[in-house]
This record gives sequence, structure tokens and C-alpha cells, in this order.
Amino acid sequence: MKNVVARTISNIPYSGIRKFFDIASSMKDVVSLGVGEPDFITPWNIREEAIFSLERRRTMYTSNAGMPELRNEISRYMSTQYGLKYNSESQVLVTVGASEGIDVALRAIVDPGDEVLIVEPCFVSYKPCVLMAGGVPVSVPTNAENNFRVTASGIKSRITEKTKALMICYPNNPTGAILERDELENIAEMLREYDIVVISDEIYSELTYTDTPHTSIASLPGMYEKTIVLNGFSKAFAMTGWRLGYACGSEEIISAMLKIHQYIIMCAPTMAQYGGIEALRKGKSSVMAMRKEYDARRRYMLKELRQMEIDCFEALGAFYLFPSIKKFGMTSEEFCNRLLHEQRLAVIPGTAFGECGEGHIRCSYAYSIDNIKEALCRLKKFINTI
Repeated sequence: MKNVVARTISNIPYSGIRKFFDIASSMKDVVSLGVGEPDFITPWNIREEAIFSLERRRTMYTSNAGMPELRNEISRYMSTQYGLKYNSESQVLVTVGASEGIDVALRAIVDPGDEVLIVEPCFVSYKPCVLMAGGVPVSVPTNAENNFRVTASGIKSRITEKTKALMICYPNNPTGAILERDELENIAEMLREYDIVVISDEIYSELTYTDTPHTSIASLPGMYEKTIVLNGFSKAFAMTGWRLGYACGSEEIISAMLKIHQYIIMCAPTMAQYGGIEALRKGKSSVMAMRKEYDARRRYMLKELRQMEIDCFEALGAFYLFPSIKKFGMTSEEFCNRLLHEQRLAVIPGTAFGECGEGHIRCSYAYSIDNIKEALCRLKKFINTI
């Protein structure tokens, strides 16, 4: 039956994260810094609203694009938070997590052979989704020397006549890097010369640890019409299992995405949409409280890593650190495998996020401080043995 499976799918490897955790799940007493999932429970008022929707028997399909009330709240949120004005009826699509948004956005704009620039290190699904859409992924590497911030010149050097889109994610998974407004303006100025669509994954936009709020590239001159903004509720509102996200963009692109979405998904879960409405209306204080705790964990982990003399730039977004392990003379895969088997500590090899992630590991601080302390203790023991 191997010949039955499409060649495109056969040639796509399984997620480097999942592959690694299949090993960890078979072992006992493993402590993890591997999963990018908040350890916080979804705030009670959000859970209560979803429960109440079930009690009111609101279990039917919604509009394919999402409940009008939710799309109105998303439109309001994008306006107040990032200065982006989207028509809730024609420019907002509710998706099953931001992950569906990535897939649908690519399939809506990519024709066979089109090249899609992907800033790396990156979320593990970007390249596979490009391939499944019939596109050609083209890596735009970043490095620790530049704090994993992509530059206009770096992007321009990879543009060809076949380039159709650019995928960026800031704050970044896996590095925790951010882009300041002036850096985005340089990129926008360069992109205005080209007919390239930007897919901007901003799922971590609420989780930045600077005095300057997140800037969406779509808010910059000349970028509104050519940018698809993807976001969701998983990270900021601790709603990973709810599978609720959204996409905002031009009417033409959102219409095309809706066409795909209505055939493959129908609509996002109804009770999750009610929870999303409550999150956007009354969830701000919970987001701020969780962000404050993440920041404390971030600063603690960074301090401890540096005390171990592990090189690590100061990540200012998301909930990941991306320390270098090059000095230990091992590949990322070897380092993580030995760490797991010798100290029962799970972290993710940097190569799971692209070739330029080699020499790094991803450590998530979306865990309790007690878990982080135990993990760092095990990491220190491992380093002392090598």
C-alpha cells in the first residue's frame, strides 16, 4: 500500500517535535521544557461562557466564516490593539486554530511551483504546508549574532521571479525573537517594490516583554492589502485545546480562504467561539497576569542559563529561549538525545525548526517555576558530566 500514498506526503517528514516526544513518552520520570503550551488553565470566565452555551443548547453549526459576534469582536480587537481596520463580514475568517489559517492561507494563494520565502528558524508546519499547497519553500535563515531578527536585505537576497509569498512569525517560535517597528519598516519599504503576499503569524503578539507594544507589519504603509494576519487564542488566552484562531486580510484573499475552509472544515467549534467572544471582551486582565508570570520565568531561566555559561541571547517575546550548545561539540539532535536519556530532561533540537537551528535547543518556559527549576538542575548536572 506504500504506492497508494501521494509522493508529496510520503516525502514530508513527521514533526521533529512529535518525533522527539514519542521517545520521551515511553520513558519514566521525564521533566520537560519542550511543549509550547501554557501551563495555565483557561480563565474561568471563558470556560463558564462555553459551558453556558452548552447549557443553552447552542450546539449547532455556525456561519462558515464564524459567528458574526465573534468576528465583530476580532475586528474591534485588531483595531484597538494594532490600529488595523477590518470589515468583520468580509475580511475576517474564524479558523480551527492559527494552524488551519496557515494551511488555508497558503492554499488560497500558491500555485504549483510558486516559491514561498520562510524566515527560519520557524514553526514546524510552515514548510510542510507550503509543499502540500504545491509550492516551493525557500529558507531565509537568521542567526544568533543578529538575535534571530530577519533583515530586509536577507529577504531580498532570496527573492526571484517565482516568489509568491513571505512567511514571518514575530514574536518568533522557536527563538523568542521580536522585530521592532523600525526593522519592520525597513522590510516593508523593500517589499513595496514587489508583488509578494506576506503571511504574518502573530499568535504570540500579546506576549512581548518590552515597553513598546507589538507592531503588525500590516499596519505599515503599503502593507495592509498584501498582508494576511494570522492570530488566535491558544497562547495569550491559554486556550490551546479549544482550537480557535482567525485570519484577517483583503476581501479577495479572505474570500478565497473561506472557500477552502467551508469545504474542509465547515466551521470552528461552536462552544469555542462563544469562549472566544468572552476572551476578547473580558480577558485582558488574565492575559496581562499570565504575561507577567511568563516574564518572570523568562528572566529566571535566562539568568540560570548564563550562570551555567551557556550562550543565550535575550529573547523578548513568546515563551521560548533558544540557547546555543555549540561549545559542547555535539549536534542539537545528539545533545537532546543524551540529555533525555542521561538526565530525563526533554528539550527540542534546534534543527526541528530548520537547518539554521543547528547548534541550538528550544527551551519553553510555559511551565511552572518549580518545573523549570528542576529542569535547569538536571541540565546543569548533564553539563557537568560533559
